[in-house]
Amino acid sequence: MAAFITFWTLVGLAFAGQMYLVQSKRGSPVPWSFAVTRSLADWYVFAVLSLPAIAFSRRFPLGCAPLPLLAAVHGVASLLFSLLWMLLRATVEVALEGSPFHETLRQALLATLFFNLLVYWVVIAVAHAASFYESLRERERRTLELERRVTEARLLALQMQLNPHFLFNALHGVSALMYRDVDAADRMLVKLSSLLRHALDRTDAQQVPLRDELAFLDRYLELEQIRFGGRLSVHHEIDDAATQALVPNLVLQPLVENALKHGIEPQVRPGHITLRARVIGGARLRLEVEDNGKGLAPGKSAEGGIGTANTRNRLQQLYGRRASVEFLPGSDGGLKVVLEFPLESATGS
Repeated sequence: MAAFITFWTLVGLAFAGQMYLVQSKRGSPVPWSFAVTRSLADWYVFAVLSLPAIAFSRRFPLGCAPLPLLAAVHGVASLLFSLLWMLLRATVEVALEGSPFHETLRQALLATLFFNLLVYWVVIAVAHAASFYESLRERERRTLELERRVTEARLLALQMQLNPHFLFNALHGVSALMYRDVDAADRMLVKLSSLLRHALDRTDAQQVPLRDELAFLDRYLELEQIRFGGRLSVHHEIDDAATQALVPNLVLQPLVENALKHGIEPQVRPGHITLRARVIGGARLRLEVEDNGKGLAPGKSAEGGIGTANTRNRLQQLYGRRASVEFLPGSDGGLKVVLEFPLESATGS
């Protein structure tokens, strides 16, 4: 309401200035107070009448009826608007100056009829423009909300795909171990139970702090170290600043699982995995999973597995082209997977 009153006051003052300057140039100057009083009286009456005019425009917007009929309806409304303005303005003039009502009304009819019609159409045009703008903003808001929900649904579908894949591979590892070391398989089942409980607790979270992701990954690697029987070691190179960053839930586990399954498990020598995380330029997060396995065979792609494809798709959904996934040769003959995406800090960290 304050903006509404301010707008009409500024219009009135602008016309008061025009009246003051025109009368001065004509050689019959008027006091500034007179110009302001008359002009504000005119435009405050317009302000009062603009409220029902705006309501009327919303009741009969463009497109609600054939254009000729709509023009006729607003034409009648504009005449009524002009007549009401003259009646109200004459009443105000009588109150301010004590002029005869009928004489004031006659002068207003001769001098302002067409100007009043123009003001009505300007008010209607502005009201329609504002309505179209509000509709556009609402449409944009709904589109953004729909896109957000679609993205969340896709992310949830990808995560639901990942969890059974992880569970199947973990149970397969337990099954294989049962024939070699029953006690180790039993310990692995206990750790697997704890790990799955932790994973289910995080099912609804699309992003988690990196420190939580690494804690989950440590549990998973403890489980795998039982299966590998001491043939697996893990090294962390994690910057402190990176631990506060948000990352997609279970973003590293599929990459580590691929490193174990395709890189380290087929070879005889001890396996080694290095996890790295650092902040680049204060705006991006870089994660690396490197193994000392056999690496990629010539002409073979590392992007065909479910876990790798899932990771790429989730990064695409969350960050679009701002995220990247690279597969590079490891420093010890294995494979290094590098993820980069925008840095987001965990709230309350």
